[in-house]
Amino acid sequence: MNNAVAGFSKLSKKEKINWIANEYFSNPEEAQNIIRNYWNTDEKLQQLHDEFIENTITNLYIPLGVAPNFLINGKYKTIPMAIEESSVVAAASKAAKYWSTRGGFKTTIINTEKIGQVHFTYNGDAEKLKSFFEEIKPKFFLETQSITKNMQQRGGGILDIKLKDKRSLLENYYQLHATFETKDSMGANFINSCLEQFASTLKEEARNSDLTESGEAVEVIMSILSNYVPNCLVRAEVSCPIEELAEKHIDDPKEFAERFVQAVQIAEVEPFRAVTHNKGIMNGVDAVILATGNDFRAVEAGVHAYAAKNGQYASLSHAKIEDEIFTFWLEIPLALGTVGGLTSLHPLVKLCLDILEKPSAQELMEIVAVAGLAQNFAALRSLTTTGIQEGHMKMHLNNIINQFEATDEERQLIKTHFKKIAVTHSAVVEFIENLRK
Repeated sequence: MNNAVAGFSKLSKKEKINWIANEYFSNPEEAQNIIRNYWNTDEKLQQLHDEFIENTITNLYIPLGVAPNFLINGKYKTIPMAIEESSVVAAASKAAKYWSTRGGFKTTIINTEKIGQVHFTYNGDAEKLKSFFEEIKPKFFLETQSITKNMQQRGGGILDIKLKDKRSLLENYYQLHATFETKDSMGANFINSCLEQFASTLKEEARNSDLTESGEAVEVIMSILSNYVPNCLVRAEVSCPIEELAEKHIDDPKEFAERFVQAVQIAEVEPFRAVTHNKGIMNGVDAVILATGNDFRAVEAGVHAYAAKNGQYASLSHAKIEDEIFTFWLEIPLALGTVGGLTSLHPLVKLCLDILEKPSAQELMEIVAVAGLAQNFAALRSLTTTGIQEGHMKMHLNNIINQFEATDEERQLIKTHFKKIAVTHSAVVEFIENLRK
């Protein structure tokens, strides 16, 4: 970059694109063409996309696929997945089909509680603050009634507010720790609006009390929801008698079950393995969250915090063998919504929710958890049998072929050749070069 730019957000879309093209590309016209090629031809739809974020210049497309045959609590689902990684949808579909003949996936909503906090300092007597809080606690509920009215009509609202003494962590540090039920909404705006009113009430009541005598002071630092929701939990599991695990790559189901359990146990105790293990789970989780217009960054942050809740980062999934029954399960925190945000604005998000038969937030939690468990099962099955690279590289073959802009004839010859031998980038490149000599 040669120069800073002033007032960029005030430029028109065309002016922004021209600046980008001229500032960063030796061939500005080519860059502009690439940007325009990814605009939606429907001007109204493109304007909708432009207004989702600031400084929009174009759209970055991510493939949207579906994984069918998910038997969840006795009902079949086809799960939409938005992701660029080649093997994810195929692996999820394969796991879904495998378990559809072995009882399917079972899910349980453990809790749906969400959290927000007002962070503040107080340099006076802790007992005096505690008494003050108990006295004014009803006012927090009273003065948020205009905010909570609609949510309460849907069965949600503020569950509780607690005063937490955090002085062992930081000098004079306290919290108002609030819990919420937001039903089918993810609830971020609702929670933050409530918290800001709590902060306002806290400051006003403190100012008019004896809490601030002799130089004592209450100072609100910030009010914000937490993306760590350890009490907004869902469980997904699969189980069957060990002998029913047999299939094409599982000749000895008992040996497979034991190796599978050991593989999970390694992820439970070894953080280096646990991170990759959980990344596989999130391949499935994030793909569904993105397809349904939810906040995958918030979910990622909360899930990984949950994986470290006992002081060491560990596997989110678990497996056991008891009485010749193999069981594989996970429990993850998921704060999701099916109303509000992009769910009502983005046409493809609405389409995906229709494919899922308009789920409630709790039903979406169950579907997302199942997608994560299926992805994890597919990865562990490959790792403990044929190895991960065989299937992954065969899926990656298309990317290599496209990279070299192979003709239809070359594409067929390449795929035929690599049906029976290992796919590596160098081997594919060498084969293409020999074809073209």
